[in-house]
Amino acid sequence: MDRSDIISGIAERELVSRLCGIFRQQEDKCIMAGAGKDDCAVLEVSNKECMVITTDMLHRKTDFPAVMTPWQIGWMSAAVNLSDVASMGAKPVGFLSALGVTKDLQLGYAEDIARGMDACAKFCDTSVIGGDIDLHDELTITGTALGMVKKEHLLRRTGAKPGDLICVTGNAGSAGAALLAIQHGLDVSDDLLNTLLEPVPRTDEGQKLAKTGAVTSMMDTSDGLAMSLYDLMDANGTGFRIYEDQLPIDDEVRSLVGHDDALELALYTGGDFELLFTVSPSMLEAAKSVCYLNVVGEVTDDTLITMVNRENAEVSIYRKGYVHLGRFDNL
Repeated sequence: MDRSDIISGIAERELVSRLCGIFRQQEDKCIMAGAGKDDCAVLEVSNKECMVITTDMLHRKTDFPAVMTPWQIGWMSAAVNLSDVASMGAKPVGFLSALGVTKDLQLGYAEDIARGMDACAKFCDTSVIGGDIDLHDELTITGTALGMVKKEHLLRRTGAKPGDLICVTGNAGSAGAALLAIQHGLDVSDDLLNTLLEPVPRTDEGQKLAKTGAVTSMMDTSDGLAMSLYDLMDANGTGFRIYEDQLPIDDEVRSLVGHDDALELALYTGGDFELLFTVSPSMLEAAKSVCYLNVVGEVTDDTLITMVNRENAEVSIYRKGYVHLGRFDNL
């Protein structure tokens, strides 16, 4: 059988593109962004406001490291969805979860998953408002998050212009380093481990950035910095140039693996759930006034993704990152 004829033989984004091509969007003015356009679908709910909606599925074997507690599993299940809401500049207004449980799952374990979901939702100033539960041969959690945002504040992947500055919240590569530490039994701090096990959705930062009017495009970095840059390139038809010395890499990660491997983690591993966004240079100070950010490069007028290294040479960044259709090892 030809590998291209089976799901595992193609890349996740190619599969998404194929399926989205099947979903014919109705001529409905309420649908502002449909399948595959952004981190969330967008529906108009009034002349001034819109709702953003996203969903994500996670599995015991491929998405939750063995060391993860049930509380952390619940937190993660909510966080991955609420991070998408954050990337649209929206305020979360509810989280739903469909929980597939195994026959032998202990009641207390399920309750701790629920507590973790509830804690993440409350952290993001919203609530778990419903869902479903059924038996499954593997613990599987599908979450759906809803958000509201004024139309004038809605942020999308499109809108980046040549000359805009590329910014990220937080650090890059920390979650990848945490996974590496878990896999190889390395001694690292709880703070580093929790970047992977208890990721923080940047919902507060997303809303504040949206209200400044400084941001021209935005998405989250859950699939890795490099892959996210390529997603923005596809959406905008622009290129991106980043600078090695400006990448925000935690000192503990550098000490753990050395500079070269830390750089590899920062570019090509996912799980950080930070915001990647572009800002008009004249509005940079406005963006800085509402959240911590790092300027890592600029938007270019070509369609190349490159990095200026420490030797001042411009090198290509590859289109690779976390692969959802593969194993958790690919993070």
